[in-house]
Amino acid sequence: MSRIEQLDAKNLDDFLAADAAVLMLAKTTCRNCASWTAELDAACAAGDFFPTVRFGKLYLDVPGLVKFKKANPWLAGIEDLPYNIIYVKGGATKQWAGGGLDRLQNRLRRVLGG
Repeated sequence: MSRIEQLDAKNLDDFLAADAAVLMLAKTTCRNCASWTAELDAACAAGDFFPTVRFGKLYLDVPGLVKFKKANPWLAGIEDLPYNIIYVKGGATKQWAGGGLDRLQNRLRRVLGG
C-alpha cells in the first residue's frame, strides 16, 4: 500500500494541517509527475523514509479544487510539474519544482531539524 495519499477537495484540508506533510502538485497527463511519484513511492516503501511525514498528491486538472485554487492564486503561475510544497502545521515552508529524493530529503531535514 502506498504512503502517497491521493488528495481531493474532501481530504486536502486535513492533510495540509498535519504536523508535517509534503504536497505534490501534478496533472494526470504529466510523465514527470508519474516518474516522481514512482521514485517517492519506492523510497516510502522502505519504511524508514521520514515515517512521521505525510505524503500526498493533488491533481490540478481534476475538477473540484475551486477553494484551494482561490486560496492559492500563485498556482496559476506554475509552469513546471511536479511541484512540491512542504507544510508544517498548516503552513507552507518550502516549495520547488521537479523531483529528486536528495532534494526532498535535504529540504525535509532543514525544515524538520534532523
